[in-house]
Amino acid sequence: MDASRYGIVDPYPARLVHSAKAASMAEGRALMETLAALCGDDEDTFLRRLGATVGYLSVDEEWLSSANADFSVIPFNECMRRVVVVIKPASEELEGEGDNLVVTADPFDMETHDWIAGRMRSVSWSVARREDLLTLLARHEDEQRALDFQLQTAATAPLQAANNISLSSIIGDQNPVVKLVNSTLYDAMKLTASDIHIEAVTTGLRIRYRIDGVLSQATIFQSRTTAEQVVSRIKVMADLDIAERRVPQDGRFKQMVRGVEIDYRVSIMPSLHGEDVVIRILDKRALADQFQSLRLERLGFDPTTLDWIRGLVRVPYGMLLVTGPTGSGKTTTLYAALSELDSTLEKIVTIEDPVEYQLPGILQIPVNEKKGLTFAKGLRSILRHDPDKILVGEIRDTETAQIAIQSALTGHLVLTSVHANNVFDVLGRFIHMGVDTQTFVSAMNGVVAQRLVRLACTNCKQAWSPDDKTLARSGITKSDADSMQFVRCGAGCRECRGTGYSGRSAIGEVLRMSDELRDMIVSRRSIRQIKAFAREQGSQFLRHAAVNLAARGYTTLEEIDRVTFVD
Repeated sequence: MDASRYGIVDPYPARLVHSAKAASMAEGRALMETLAALCGDDEDTFLRRLGATVGYLSVDEEWLSSANADFSVIPFNECMRRVVVVIKPASEELEGEGDNLVVTADPFDMETHDWIAGRMRSVSWSVARREDLLTLLARHEDEQRALDFQLQTAATAPLQAANNISLSSIIGDQNPVVKLVNSTLYDAMKLTASDIHIEAVTTGLRIRYRIDGVLSQATIFQSRTTAEQVVSRIKVMADLDIAERRVPQDGRFKQMVRGVEIDYRVSIMPSLHGEDVVIRILDKRALADQFQSLRLERLGFDPTTLDWIRGLVRVPYGMLLVTGPTGSGKTTTLYAALSELDSTLEKIVTIEDPVEYQLPGILQIPVNEKKGLTFAKGLRSILRHDPDKILVGEIRDTETAQIAIQSALTGHLVLTSVHANNVFDVLGRFIHMGVDTQTFVSAMNGVVAQRLVRLACTNCKQAWSPDDKTLARSGITKSDADSMQFVRCGAGCRECRGTGYSGRSAIGEVLRMSDELRDMIVSRRSIRQIKAFAREQGSQFLRHAAVNLAARGYTTLEEIDRVTFVD
């Protein structure tokens, strides 16, 4: 690479030389801290020596402040999360010639390196101080906010302007209720929330966001009138009955937020103090981008669990069930499983409620109960459509369960989900539906139960030695704890928005069906006996997977106690 095109004199060859390998951002950060401590140099000297060692250019704050950052290749949110920046060439006529320059704070973060390499064909790398990169990213965010203030609604596109929520449109709203609702939707997108909870309380209204699976309070309004007006506004947007306040209502609407079309699903429930609203946020564009690189190994399962799931996905016929409570990542796991299948050689059909995002090469059917298209009716029609693999979004009733089982017994691979707490509760769930046990276990290849665990922020987490009482509460013996590396959340920082957690990882347990296990289920052996046999066959249960995650310093004991319980 000709470094002069970026205004840099490059004394080292700009090739990728990995002096160490790290599996994750967390491990890369730890290695950086260790190297810095061993070298004992000041930050500028360490940065130059590090760049020379790995063959990266090293740049300082002054160079970054004059550089032209490009967020068209890597989205700004990803740049913030991974602390990287793509730099445009210094000269416009050189654009498109040669390499993209990516500045990183951690040359040992192989996860980010591979992620970027999959999106950019020709990349050259540079290293800078983490604080300097965060300053650059913060300045860009401030500039974008200022730009939003200056944007004016185009007179030639009134419809688009009315549906587009931005800072400028929020400021321009004359109606305080419209402004409140729009700013709530805008803030939820900025915080990457999955749900918005608008709750009627004694004195008025409380707004909370679900971020990384946990509710975080945003604000409280001391006005019952405001609460009623906000609910009415949302009902209008979702085309619901404003006058009806005694029964639950469900609806949906679409909105442009910062130029991106977002789907919102609305659930309204009457309560003692008024009506509660929950809005599920579906960013289809982000989900589509995520699916392009979605693979089972990216979900966070440990290697053994991952191999077992992959084995169940690749069998030619039978049923694979993914179970867990709402928000445990079942749909993501099913989509990741579909990404492992070759849609060019096989006919893959899905029936979902709703179709959250489109999958290339796959026939997707949305459930429409108002028109009579239920899971059961749609699944019957799918079987006449010559499928090889079928994904049923959720089994909710006996009829759907029976058709899915028959499909699995007649040469199709059926991937589906059901709500249950663990792999053993699934057995009771199907028996309760009235499904014949012998038929069910004959069709079943395996069950995957999963949870999502928040990861401790790699920037502010702290090493920790829990006391005996804490270990006992978590079901960990003192002797086992001696070989574990526990952490706890720090004071919070910008990267984790002060929560102490950043990102989530999936943990799972897998029950693989065997002839012995089928016989035990049909003969109505106790769950204790079935669980003991599964453990002998190598099954790892949810609590064990959660403890392993905490023992390696990825999450906290408090977090694993929140999502799992001691057996």
